[in-house]
Amino acid sequence: MKKVVNDMRLMVKVCDLYYNQNLSQQEIASQMDLSRPTVSRLIVSARERGIVRISVSNLETIKHWELERRLEQMYHLKEVLLVDNQPTESELKTVLGRAAGRYLESTIKDGSMVGVSMGSTLLEVVNHVRHPEGKNITVVPLVGGMGQLRMELHSNNLAEHLATTYHGTFFPLHAPARVSSPLVKAELMKEKSLAKTLRLTRKLDIALLGIGCPYKSSSVIATGYYKINEIETLEKNHVAGDICMQFFDEDGDTSRFQKDNNVIGLDIHRLREIPYAIGVAGGEDKFSAIKGAIKGGYINILITDIKCAEALAAEKG
Repeated sequence: MKKVVNDMRLMVKVCDLYYNQNLSQQEIASQMDLSRPTVSRLIVSARERGIVRISVSNLETIKHWELERRLEQMYHLKEVLLVDNQPTESELKTVLGRAAGRYLESTIKDGSMVGVSMGSTLLEVVNHVRHPEGKNITVVPLVGGMGQLRMELHSNNLAEHLATTYHGTFFPLHAPARVSSPLVKAELMKEKSLAKTLRLTRKLDIALLGIGCPYKSSSVIATGYYKINEIETLEKNHVAGDICMQFFDEDGDTSRFQKDNNVIGLDIHRLREIPYAIGVAGGEDKFSAIKGAIKGGYINILITDIKCAEALAAEKG
């Protein structure tokens, strides 16, 4: 008598139930009066004979797998996601936003507390969240979101946008991102409405972070918080980049910039405590900023482009 495991018709039926109907091997065994090991052997035999061919879709999301894994190990990051290089800065921000939007969709869960910083790349991210599934989401800005220029780039706007997409709750931070002096900052931080939102930033599950570097077209200039002469001073002090408008050097050290830290928002060092601190940035000019963000421990997930990734890999030989 022909062995069951060589029965082509039976193979096709079992594989249809397993791959197309999503039944477990035990469910198939019960339904067809077979043992579970027999079902398993039928599935294996079907693959060996070419009755079933396994293909992986969305290969673009894993095409840089080896480099991603290497960077995770080199820099002790939870995860690295890479996108292809793009001909223009605008196009790069779009593909970074798309990749980060997908990652955010897979990371946000029911009840997640999410913090959002500021900038043009993060605007692309929140615009590319298309399939929100988490319920009871709370979103807070990580820096003050009031200003006079480019309001779409401010933290309040981005956080509210994301909360609306998820039908979640939004708590605004009704203050400028940067004020004129430490005294003004100290007084503002006492305000009850600000204190409530800032307390929530200590309970974050996820932080969505732009990584900036101070140059003429940067968000800190575009939003009107810094003047060109102030950026020149930062450059003389060997600034590498900023997160939440708080500056650091290539080693992630913030000490030489602390005296000018009149930012209303989450202290950058608290980012080290957040389970998912997602840094999104790309382009050759962002290399030093990304390196500083990693070395400072301000991000544990990096979404960037191949050029930056290769430069990071070469940095450690």
